[in-house]
Amino acid sequence: MAAPRTRKPAAAALPPPPTDPAALLETQLIGSGLSAAPLLRRAGRRLGFFTVRELLFHLPRRYDDLREMRKLGELYLVEEGSVVSARVRVVDVRVEPSFRRRIQRTIALLEDDTGTIEATWFGRRYIERRLHGGDKVVVSGKLKHFGRKLTLDNPDFQPEGNDDEMLHVGRIVPVYRLTAGLTANRLRIAMREALDRAGKEYPEYLSPAIREGEALVPIGSALEEAHYPATFEGRDAALRRLAFDELLALQLGMVGRRRQRGRDAARPVAVDEAVDATLRDTLTGSISRKLERPVELTADQATAITAIRDDLARPTPMLRLLQGDVGSGKTAVAAWALAAAARAGLQGALLAPTDLLARQHHATVASLLEDAGIPVEILTGSMSAAAARHTLDLLGSGMAPVVVGTHALIQERVSFAALGVVVIDEQHRFGVEQRGQLEAKAGGHAPHVLLMTATPIPRTLGQVLYADLDVSDLRTPPEGRIPIRTGIRRPDDLGPTWDRVRAEAALGHRTFVVVPLIDEAEADLESGELFADTSAVAAEAEAVRLRSLLAPLRVGMVHGRMKAADRDAEMARFRDGDLDVLVGTTVVEVGVDVAEATMMIVEGADRFGLAQLHQLRGRVGRGTAESFCVLVSDTIDEVAQARLKAVAELRDGFELAERDFELRREGDVLGLAQSGLPRLRVASLQDKAHVALARRAREHAEILLDDGGRLHGEHGPLARELERGWLERVWAGDPASGA
Repeated sequence: MAAPRTRKPAAAALPPPPTDPAALLETQLIGSGLSAAPLLRRAGRRLGFFTVRELLFHLPRRYDDLREMRKLGELYLVEEGSVVSARVRVVDVRVEPSFRRRIQRTIALLEDDTGTIEATWFGRRYIERRLHGGDKVVVSGKLKHFGRKLTLDNPDFQPEGNDDEMLHVGRIVPVYRLTAGLTANRLRIAMREALDRAGKEYPEYLSPAIREGEALVPIGSALEEAHYPATFEGRDAALRRLAFDELLALQLGMVGRRRQRGRDAARPVAVDEAVDATLRDTLTGSISRKLERPVELTADQATAITAIRDDLARPTPMLRLLQGDVGSGKTAVAAWALAAAARAGLQGALLAPTDLLARQHHATVASLLEDAGIPVEILTGSMSAAAARHTLDLLGSGMAPVVVGTHALIQERVSFAALGVVVIDEQHRFGVEQRGQLEAKAGGHAPHVLLMTATPIPRTLGQVLYADLDVSDLRTPPEGRIPIRTGIRRPDDLGPTWDRVRAEAALGHRTFVVVPLIDEAEADLESGELFADTSAVAAEAEAVRLRSLLAPLRVGMVHGRMKAADRDAEMARFRDGDLDVLVGTTVVEVGVDVAEATMMIVEGADRFGLAQLHQLRGRVGRGTAESFCVLVSDTIDEVAQARLKAVAELRDGFELAERDFELRREGDVLGLAQSGLPRLRVASLQDKAHVALARRAREHAEILLDDGGRLHGEHGPLARELERGWLERVWAGDPASGA
């Protein structure tokens, strides 16, 4: 006899959704009462919205102008590919098999008093349930010509009715980023519902004085026009309001943190002339031994060290950004700061983003400080328990004056006796909270912080992003460094390049091959669908191909989906000479220092940003042999061609950053990922008008905050929006580190 089936407990009933618009904004989508709440909840996990407020700020990525109604008889004169709208009557609807396996197509014959047209949908069987002969609809879609026959490809449609209720056709239509299972129509309907129930009543948080002074529309109107604009002028006014708010939040965060930092107390690190001279001699002596010839610090290195020395002597904490190309000598400057702390009886810590880079820095800094008699310890997650305990004991007792490590340094079990200086390499890889955890280990005093980046920021962008940092630039390359020869090649013209790879391997040299994808199928972030991109070379496929093409050379592979330990091990094999060629994605951009690497081949180079290409090129040319960079592309895109040409012609990273800033398309904000700034949703720091908005936002921020970096009491609504609203991410994100 079968055991009786146990009945699953019924799911707890959700409480009724709030009727107050302000309360509804805070409500999770599943309990919002929106008609598509369960679907929105699933899609929101992938798209980054979880509450009604976050849904409202899932802004369109573009707008289609579907306002003009065309007569069907006119469409023969309209260019193929144009998106057109028309008022039509449905004649009939049928379903047929298509040329695609297992996918059927739905075809509707549409007419008006001037002609007919067919509309075709692939794989959307629900269309036959929504369209019937005799229905009058407004339809909008992409026009295709087949001789004298016209079709509309996957068009949107709505029943004829009140034009004010049109969401998908016959108006300026918002186009959103989507994901699997969430259709454009479903999202537009949900957004309309959310706007009606909460968006129009969104609590205003800017004071009347600011809104009037900057000619800004109310926030409720901005949300309405940002999603469903009646005119493009209304949309532009809405986006200007949202852009200003983002920039104001950014500036309030920077000014507030700067003022708070100015009230913090740090241990002064006094370095007299004699100690300064000794430390500089120590650095040059170590570098000279490595290069087997006498060298001096570059002028930029000397200037940066002097500025750091002045910062350390103050009782307020240093916050300085050291930016310069790969190989410009940042580590030597950082070693001076760490040694200065050690000589003052304090401790210095260098935080690196990966285990491999930490070990590399440990070896370099230990070598640089060897003559000064300053031991350098290391702490990473891959160390044995016994080795880690030994380092922890040295740090806690003060017997370790300098330590280099990864995220392991910010673990709770790590304590310092007297942490005085913190150096953070590739600072954009670390969040504000992570950096704060390390700084908190300074025992009641704020440590002096030196941030390092190998991605120089354009001057215009730096005026906005780094207005609250002291910045030192290392523009002068160390003497004796051989310029890297850079060329552009087509994919079908690589025979001589592979011959060069073989020749370099015969000399004991190594080659990087960088590709833009990991495998052949990548997710389309706009539609959520998968596509096969045959023009982009995949790391795994290319590694297989090159093992055959370049045999008997030893070819390895690294990419971001590998376990960190496996990736580091493969890079170590390349560094140690067990591999001749390393195929990888951009994980090699910041990686192991291989003096024997003399060739960098970047396939699909037009798919990379200009600054990224320059970073990749910096992986070679670090030894004494001539090095080469080959940019492989057959693009016909003029902007992409200009980027490649700029990399081939220019070697200075600062010049390239400026050129990159000029070449980037509107909306593709340069440097945000590298700077660590949270991506702005609306504001574009390439838009001159938005740069001017940022400067005015800075002026407002200076007035709105008190000496401690807090908003004055009358700006409570703005404070709440910064702490819990849509501006929280930008306000809390520190451009001095990742967020």
